[in-house]
Amino acid sequence: MEFNIAETVEVLRRTPVVLEALLKGLSKEWLEGNEGENTWSPDIVIGHLIYSEENNWIPRVKKILSVSDNQFTPFDRFAQLTLYKDTPIDDLLRKFSGLRAQSLLTLNTIPLSKEKLNMKGIHPDLGEVTLSHLLATWTVHDLDHINQISRVMAKQYNEAVGPWKNYLGVLKRPI
Repeated sequence: MEFNIAETVEVLRRTPVVLEALLKGLSKEWLEGNEGENTWSPDIVIGHLIYSEENNWIPRVKKILSVSDNQFTPFDRFAQLTLYKDTPIDDLLRKFSGLRAQSLLTLNTIPLSKEKLNMKGIHPDLGEVTLSHLLATWTVHDLDHINQISRVMAKQYNEAVGPWKNYLGVLKRPI
């Protein structure tokens, strides 16, 4: 499947709704469970998505489209560990939803021609990346974290499922 901005926006628009349906109102045990030391719980993942929304996607889109400076600022993948610690999940979900709506409004104001989608930015670790690479990554990043949240939640019942564990692929997958 080739990159398509309309299909990208289809997923990006739905992510907050999916996460709210999955997480809103859940008990602390579901929201704070993880897969072991140095792994993320669902509430930490939502904090990461918020921080990404504020500091990654649209700021990097603007960098790529900038004529004078297309060098990306390094991204702190762990900032949410302190920034959103102890923030209730409903507040996190509401914040993420609002930020995503604003990001999509901003993205909608940019006429994304083939030439613009091929414009390049400089990632501190990856080197040259195109705008279409960035937008496709934004979409897959959302899907990756939805998958992560589902996997982490499933693993909270790793032992509780008893002998059915052998039939549940999500419990066999590594972190």
